[in-house]
Amino acid sequence: MQHHEDRAVVRDLVEEWAIWRDAMDWDRFRQVWHQPGRMNATWFQGSADDFIAVSREAAARGVSILHFLGGGAVDVAGAHALAQTKMTISQRASVDGVECDVVCTGRFYDFFAVRDGRWGLVERQPIYEKDRIDPVDSSARLELDRELLDAFPPGYRHLAYLQTRIGYAVKPDMPGLTGPAVESLYERGARWLAGDESAADG
Repeated sequence: MQHHEDRAVVRDLVEEWAIWRDAMDWDRFRQVWHQPGRMNATWFQGSADDFIAVSREAAARGVSILHFLGGGAVDVAGAHALAQTKMTISQRASVDGVECDVVCTGRFYDFFAVRDGRWGLVERQPIYEKDRIDPVDSSARLELDRELLDAFPPGYRHLAYLQTRIGYAVKPDMPGLTGPAVESLYERGARWLAGDESAADG
């Protein structure tokens, strides 16, 4: 019964992350995390508070990034838990003069812990599985720079293309559906569930 309750609490936190982040409810969003926490994304890697700061600044400049959640699974082992949640990241921006939407499908891979009597997020690492880019106006013509597009992994190359074009430095080696990066992430997850505090960075 306790494991069921713990899984439910963790799942609630995963859902609250998406709602409060996209609603820009930063005070409640901060409560999802254990400090300092670590957020890893294509365009940002750092503490939860720094993520809030750069997200606020980006929103003020008109950057539009939204999240949608699907099914999930939560493994609980004592005071540690791992959550994997199917998700999409949607971003709209002008790419080479053409307004576009990018939709990236993947999973949130989250390290949770009980500290000071409550569950909180210690580290989030998205896994990027596939993406696509579409002009908002279907009659518009978009010509992509193939060399830039191919510089990024297939799981998020269109998202990286858009983010690079609007001025972000994008991390080129994030975990995808297969490969050494995601295998290393799974290994860290196994160590986390075995009680290794050093397996998560946050």
